[in-house]
Amino acid sequence: MRTQTRGAHTSAANWAGQFAAGPGYLSACTAGLPSDATVDAMQAFIARWAGGGLDARAISAQAERCRELFATIAGVAPARVALGSQISQLVSIVATAVPDQAEVLCATGDFASLTHPFEQLAARGVRVRYAPVSELAAAVDERTALVAFSLVQSASGEIADHAAIRAAAARVGARTLVDLTQSLGWLPVGAEGFDFTVCHAYKWLCAPRGTAFLTVAPGLDDELTPLAAGWCSADDVWSSCYAGHTPLAAGAGRFDVSPVWPAIAGTEVALRECTERDPAAVLAHTVGLANEARAMLGLPAGDSAIVTWADPDGADLAAMQHGGITASGRAGNARISFHLWNTSEDVAQLAAALGR
Repeated sequence: MRTQTRGAHTSAANWAGQFAAGPGYLSACTAGLPSDATVDAMQAFIARWAGGGLDARAISAQAERCRELFATIAGVAPARVALGSQISQLVSIVATAVPDQAEVLCATGDFASLTHPFEQLAARGVRVRYAPVSELAAAVDERTALVAFSLVQSASGEIADHAAIRAAAARVGARTLVDLTQSLGWLPVGAEGFDFTVCHAYKWLCAPRGTAFLTVAPGLDDELTPLAAGWCSADDVWSSCYAGHTPLAAGAGRFDVSPVWPAIAGTEVALRECTERDPAAVLAHTVGLANEARAMLGLPAGDSAIVTWADPDGADLAAMQHGGITASGRAGNARISFHLWNTSEDVAQLAAALGR
């Protein structure tokens, strides 16, 4: 699935100059960086707020533009997108569609915000079964009501075979829920073709933390219960503020929660910038740098912007941090990643820090 089909595209040569950070930040998989324009938008919001110029209706309009921009990036219609603030909150809505006594199939070691809400359904007889992400398609069977997995695994950077998993789910009539948090923004696979997707925008989409999205395929809205329905869950939020008139939106907007106001201005700018980049160029840039790092580390070439290797005692992570590299450790591995602000200079700094 190709995404981001609109507008003229910015070139890779201009990307690094849009971010304030210098070399050494190899941690988009933990948190993305804001562009200078995103920082400006957030500071302008704070200035308006401090000056008594807060405009709630203008913020609502920005939130709607965020919905539209995310829809463009994810390759779906805006009416198929809901706005939230956290992945677990949005996954909990999807969990309401799981029948009693049913099975949810998840990837072993996947991120807890995706799997934890389903574990809480045990009182309804729901069973959560786990399989390695590489074996997920083969693990789907007639017991499976929902397959929930991250397209790119947080701990390892492994990319799921989403086409095979989707086909296996379709054969048994199971729904699919895909977490795009570690992929959307560098891997051009959107939400189209999946029943449900979730994505927090603060990693690879470079938005402030506090804006997350749910997509619901056409015809599935009524399968879900809007657990957190509130005044923002209607098509006209300003006529739905008080009890006695609280209709639900016609589309996926019924699953909206009130947006995190300080994040919305920055989110709009970050998403707009994302739509202006060529997704194929972003993919080539990020994976190309990741493979430069893999070659330096003596690892085989891969297809992910996230690079991990065994570091059980944390020695390599400590060496990277001492050498001015921002990286992370997950599940006994050292973990780095490459995004728009990175260049080959970061690989050279990494090599120096690790003495390679």
